Amino acid sequence: MARQLRVEYPGAIYHVINRGDRREDIFRDDADRTRFLEALGEACAKAGWHVLAYCLMPNHFHLVVETPQGNLVAGMKWFLGVYTKRFNIRHKGCGHLFAGRYKALVVEGSGDGYLRTVCDYVHLNPVRAGLLRPEDPLEKFGWSSYAQYGQSPKDRWPWMRVDRLLGEKGIAKDNAAGRAEFARQMERRRLEEAGADYGAIRRGWCLGSQEFRQDLLAAEADAVGANHYGSDRFETGQEKARRLIAQELKRLGWTEDDLRRRRKGDPEKVKLARRLRAETTMTLAWVAQHLAMGRWGYVAQLLKRKAQSANIKD
Repeated sequence: MARQLRVEYPGAIYHVINRGDRREDIFRDDADRTRFLEALGEACAKAGWHVLAYCLMPNHFHLVVETPQGNLVAGMKWFLGVYTKRFNIRHKGCGHLFAGRYKALVVEGSGDGYLRTVCDYVHLNPVRAGLLRPEDPLEKFGWSSYAQYGQSPKDRWPWMRVDRLLGEKGIAKDNAAGRAEFARQMERRRLEEAGADYGAIRRGWCLGSQEFRQDLLAAEADAVGANHYGSDRFETGQEKARRLIAQELKRLGWTEDDLRRRRKGDPEKVKLARRLRAETTMTLAWVAQHLAMGRWGYVAQLLKRKAQSANIKD
């Protein structure tokens, strides 16, 4: 049976979950968790994502993410691949870390409570797993975004977006009073956890109204019928990459012909390649072709040298 297509559109919100291969741990210590969040931040910079909630459990993770560019698949491919590579290097392992395909539940963000429900589900996961005693405050579990909601904006991860969930809870301002109200609501919500029904989150493919579901089904049918789903998704990333190239050419005073004439290892080309790799999901092969830098392997070597040089200077 063919896999169901991922539903992607600008502004889509997803609850993403993935487990370790054979349900083994994907985090062995806090250093792994920190590396995971750092990689998530890099993915947000590349793909333009906003994170609304997350929770890191020993053998799986939960992530509620908004995708303004409609590029979940490209971003997740980069994100999971990079974390797996870094995990294997650190622990001297190889092969798969995650158990196949991640689950992505599409969430309606209309303000009718669906987003609030899924974020509460994520933030209360340590309670359901028995990682917090009844007397422990929710913020004692340090590896979810719950604690981020209690901090001032300057102390949060730059890719966290809290206003959507605060708004769903009727909290108008992200200030000390608003954050205290969020904590009060969550502790009340915690007391209701035993009777909560999360069937739609655990077993469904979308969480929203019937109208929302029908719209998604119609959009998916159109994408399959036109046979352009994949190319449209990739084009979004290409548009961003081309815009960055145009910006840099303008800054340098170069034309497209200048770009092609300059040598493959030109320092300005290397700088632009680094920016493309940091801020987009474009492959090394794409970068090499569009910057006239030869083979992708040569670009990889140049970027590695540049990174090593930067570390030495630091």
